[in-house]
Amino acid sequence: MNKEENYKLELSPTEMKALGYQVIDMLVDYQTSVAGQAVKTQVAQADMEALLRESAPESGSDASALVRKLQEEILIDLEHKIHPRDFAFIPGPSNFVSVMADTIAGGLNIFSGAQLTSSAATIIELQVIDWLRQIFGFEDSAGGLFVSGGSAANLTGLAAARHLILNDDIGSARIYYSDQTHVSNIKALKLLGFQAEQFSSISTDEDFRIKPDELQECVNKDRDAGFKPFCIIANAGTTNTGAVDPLEELLAIRDTEQMWLHVDGAFGAAAALTDKGREVLKGLENVDSLSFDPHKWLFQPYEIGGIIVRDMNHLQKTFATNASYLRDIQGPDSQEVNFFDYGIQMTRGFRALKMWLSIKTFGLAAFRKAIERGIELAELVETELKKSEHWEIITPAQLGIITFRYVIAGLDESALSELNQRIVQSIVDDGFAFILTTSLRGQTVLRICAINPRTSDEDIRLTIEKLGQFGQSAAEP
Repeated sequence: MNKEENYKLELSPTEMKALGYQVIDMLVDYQTSVAGQAVKTQVAQADMEALLRESAPESGSDASALVRKLQEEILIDLEHKIHPRDFAFIPGPSNFVSVMADTIAGGLNIFSGAQLTSSAATIIELQVIDWLRQIFGFEDSAGGLFVSGGSAANLTGLAAARHLILNDDIGSARIYYSDQTHVSNIKALKLLGFQAEQFSSISTDEDFRIKPDELQECVNKDRDAGFKPFCIIANAGTTNTGAVDPLEELLAIRDTEQMWLHVDGAFGAAAALTDKGREVLKGLENVDSLSFDPHKWLFQPYEIGGIIVRDMNHLQKTFATNASYLRDIQGPDSQEVNFFDYGIQMTRGFRALKMWLSIKTFGLAAFRKAIERGIELAELVETELKKSEHWEIITPAQLGIITFRYVIAGLDESALSELNQRIVQSIVDDGFAFILTTSLRGQTVLRICAINPRTSDEDIRLTIEKLGQFGQSAAEP
């Protein structure tokens, strides 16, 4: 293409194909070789700054050469989230079909905020949300939409609660959650205008589940003092331990006190697709709002979160707005759904396509087995840990997560915390697996989240073996 016409920001058909094939080759090579790489590679910030910091170029460069540079020099500083031995945080195992769906959605540049711009995008999102509604057990009136992730999903659900229960008059409102609640909920409440003194953190039991009796006492005390208890935030799979709050007991409090029950299921809600998960998540189908993250345990690439409320009209009542420049969007059918009226974003990408294409390609049975595999892998971790007297299980395997620590008789808590921190540093430096610590009631513990269906039993056994070796070395004088 003539360089003088670059203001059109175009490549020739031949150049587009060559660049596309190069990128696909790069992704396929990565997908098929990542298991043989270190899970976490680290480049010093100063080195990356030296490589990337520059003035914006006035003239362009060859795209193919830039992609090669990305592959060989720049995108080497990564936590490989699809690696079978990435056990830190909540891994994002992803799947290649959904990666291609994101490519299609980006290539077609689909706007999914209004039905006028693409009825197919709207109907696909409604369909996938309805599949998930059924998986979670909600009634037909329930509905929702896809957002960027759990943070936006929690914000959306809590905004609906504020509007429906308080009519946005938040002065005397009180909110309750457990000491294991994800920080995104606290951020959401602050963004919605609530002050710290309006929050009550309720302690958890030995299984890190909120205590309903303490919650009820706190609600009674606040109501007697003239405040308005309006919302309970419950957990369906905490990040720390995979704990699920006693939803049925919380529903009873919700009903008695006429409050809103929001469940943060960003990680664990997907387990409802399995028999074990449905048992643990009993009551989920009756909550007022539920956040969930398909880029976690539904194996989607970043980013895609979601929110479902018991009555989809609640979202429209909370977020719908009017403007002169939107007057032609609403079609003659009053039932038409324009998603910008159901959430925060006006401009929305077509996130639903990757979920739709991957479910249609693999089927729910494959997703169900993949989730069951994560539950089994964490149980295998527990079995392997029990083979050595030096491992203490802090919380047993639940919803794919287990916490534990290396113990040596005679060491105090401070020394044990230091010992386990050294073990984690050793496994991270080694690169074989990526595991981090968390803190549970003052104890520094190791935590494994094993939800990648491509993780093998051998991956688990070798990881525990290496951790034991690092523990032994760290304990030596």
